[in-house]
Amino acid sequence: MCIKSVIYRCIFDLAIKEQTLASLQSKAEAPDLWDDPAQAQKLMKQLSQLRDEVESWRTLYQRATDGHELAQMDDESLRPELEKEAGLLEDEIAKREIQVLLGGKYDRGNALLTINAGAGGTDSQDWAQMLQRMYLRWCERHHYDTEILDLTEGEEAGTKTVTIAVNGVFAYGYLRTEKGVHRLVRLSPFDSAHRRHTSFAQVEVLPEISDDDNEVQINTDDIKIDIYRSSSAGGQNVQKNATAVRITHLPTGIVVSCQNERSQLQNRENAMRVLRARLAELQQEALDRQMADLRGEYVKAEWGSQIRSYVLHPYQMVKDHRTDFETGNTQAVLDGDLDAFIEAFLRYIPENE
Repeated sequence: MCIKSVIYRCIFDLAIKEQTLASLQSKAEAPDLWDDPAQAQKLMKQLSQLRDEVESWRTLYQRATDGHELAQMDDESLRPELEKEAGLLEDEIAKREIQVLLGGKYDRGNALLTINAGAGGTDSQDWAQMLQRMYLRWCERHHYDTEILDLTEGEEAGTKTVTIAVNGVFAYGYLRTEKGVHRLVRLSPFDSAHRRHTSFAQVEVLPEISDDDNEVQINTDDIKIDIYRSSSAGGQNVQKNATAVRITHLPTGIVVSCQNERSQLQNRENAMRVLRARLAELQQEALDRQMADLRGEYVKAEWGSQIRSYVLHPYQMVKDHRTDFETGNTQAVLDGDLDAFIEAFLRYIPENE
């Protein structure tokens, strides 16, 4: 893709987004807008997001036109700088093409990521901790803010379960591609005979639902709240007061617990964040089943499926079983280099729907 092609792409996308922006601005100027505060807030949020998008496309367009004008000067001394800028522009366009695929209701929003160690004892708990590090590194690469809402450590090593809030634009859209079972094959550092072990961990990704989302309503009569003392490694970290919170949603049986914070109030708020997300997912699953019934199709639940294998012995390979995308650079993947896997899955979806 040359700089000229980038200019044409910017013009096309800008025209569409500016037309949508004008339509939203017209609605925002309606005198009866705030008769429905919830709807008005939703509209203003959409308007703000679209303004940011339009501004970013205008900036990209300006960079492309500036580069094109410099290229027209036919100055050989500028070639290295222009080639570098052309590469950056192409990378930015590729990134935006991927974002076009993130059109789901919650794709632009924050995510709640939970990792649960599977059967396999200490090895699986160590694997869950390795995944925790991998996703935190990925978040750092994308400048997403992270917060550990709940963490239960393993008895000997690793992590039994951890829930991480990931805050940033498109956090859920990208991370939802990671939902499923992740399998590790390696020589176990916890086996005295140093034999090869297979470990499993489950990754769950939910959209974070805001308090003012009218589609997820939680009646206080429908929840049971238990307060208990947080578990810890002992020593100075032992909680002397009961601050951990467990919330049970009685109509659905969903149970959520949070114990990472020293404040009972903060743990309760975090548990409610997770509960709202789980209820939203439950509603979406019900809609999906309804659509499947209307189409006469059977939709296989993907929750428990193994999506990716990470093999460290006898050879080095990470392979996604949904797209067949693979790489031999296992260390880079474990250090958070997941973009190729995420993009392969996002591009794969439309071809199979």
